[in-house]
Amino acid sequence: MNRFAPWLRTAVLTAAALAAPFASQAQGSSGSSNGSNGADYPNKPIKLIVPYPPGGGTDVIARIVQERFQAQLGQPVLIDNRGGAAGSIGTDIAAKATPDGYTVLFTLSSHTINPAIYTKLPFDTMKDFEPVAMVASLPQILVANTSFPANNVAELVKLAKAKPGSLSFATVGNGSPGHLAGELFKLRTGTEMTHVPYRGGGPAVTDVMGGQVPLLWVSIPAAAQFVKAGKLKALAVSTVKRSAAFPDVPTMQEAGIADFEVDSWYAMFVPTKTPKAAIEKLNRVVNTVVREPEIRDKLLAQGSEGVGGTPEQLGKVVSTEMVRWSKLAKEASIKVD
Repeated sequence: MNRFAPWLRTAVLTAAALAAPFASQAQGSSGSSNGSNGADYPNKPIKLIVPYPPGGGTDVIARIVQERFQAQLGQPVLIDNRGGAAGSIGTDIAAKATPDGYTVLFTLSSHTINPAIYTKLPFDTMKDFEPVAMVASLPQILVANTSFPANNVAELVKLAKAKPGSLSFATVGNGSPGHLAGELFKLRTGTEMTHVPYRGGGPAVTDVMGGQVPLLWVSIPAAAQFVKAGKLKALAVSTVKRSAAFPDVPTMQEAGIADFEVDSWYAMFVPTKTPKAAIEKLNRVVNTVVREPEIRDKLLAQGSEGVGGTPEQLGKVVSTEMVRWSKLAKEASIKVD
């Protein structure tokens, strides 16, 4: 037996060396594909689903951080715009994606509004997604066509009451923060106006500038450049504090509308069962990027502020707001079939 020992030892060592790469591959693929639960995540491009068309506020914020996300992750980050149904179409696509960390939902706070107003959604907001991090927060802004006769909120209320039901306001869609802001405005002022939902901020802004619709509730990034260029006029913002981007534009409460606040935010989510290591890596990247001076300034120029934070903090915002918006939807009788 001893005379075979050297040969046997050599054979065993050779077999072990040949098997090692396959064992490593098997370990990397267990639990999730593409090694997204390991230290090598990410090792291929990441798709960032933006459930709104190009040019809207969500798209603008996503593109501000896109390049820095790529640099931090070491892989291409590809924006995939899937607009429609106030973000529900793109959100559904993200919900049904493989939970491997390579499909990320970059969405607006309509994520917590849609469950309150849609009678049926093809996904479950709480069960189908894991929070990653909040990226930015900002007000909604009420803007008007430059020829619109009202130049402030008081004049708008007077005009709306003089001609009940004759005015309309555009938003990026049913269930958007702008939709809720418009309905809250009607409720708090006792006015009647018609909601005109669009498929995103870009088309809505274009039609308001063109005079097809006189008013628009939208996130500041979608309207900022047009307000600054004098192509739209700003009447008020929806938060309790003025926007740093438009310090001369009053809040609704300053304009005399009590108990009025709609705070918009942009955040990242992944499908449930995405590996924890991928979520933690994405969260670290968000927190790094939103604190970079150049990104902070770009966000501020759009009227937003970088936020960051933990997945747990974002999860708490989601659960709290879903209760809040459900209550408002019932109070204002907002429902979309």
